Amino acid sequence: MVSALIIGRFQPFHLGHMRLIEEAAKSADQIIIGIGSSQHSGTGKNPFSSEERKKMIEASVPASISYSVYDIPDINNNEKWVAHVKTIVPLFDVVYTNGPLERKLFSDAGIRVHATGLYNRDKFSGTEIRKRIQENKGWHRLVPKGTLEVMKEVMGEQRIKALK
Repeated sequence: MVSALIIGRFQPFHLGHMRLIEEAAKSADQIIIGIGSSQHSGTGKNPFSSEERKKMIEASVPASISYSVYDIPDINNNEKWVAHVKTIVPLFDVVYTNGPLERKLFSDAGIRVHATGLYNRDKFSGTEIRKRIQENKGWHRLVPKGTLEVMKEVMGEQRIKALK
């Protein structure tokens, strides 16, 4: 059984994240999703709590994909970060990431890393989506339906606009 780890802030969970999970699910039996910076919320960069981000994931990822979700708080120490992650999540075989720092840290720790092609990174990034919300520009089609539902439930659009 192959287990894949995906870590992201998911502020909010968007279609780029969904594509990464779907790609990992093609070769992994189990997906481990780590909510990074889980202790942060209520700021312009991190408007959603870990629980809200988990709800977005659960409302968006299809039931056909076997996954589990874990909070991964920051420790602000790159040398100890991979060991920190490994104390929180179950054993995994491969990490799916496009982040250069994450790639380096996991590779240096001897863990196999799979980088995927970026999926319209100029549109599918939490930073871009939050910016579009602030500017009242089209953003709804950049997130899965489940994320839209959770955003509506928690008044996410209004929160992002208020947090400038």
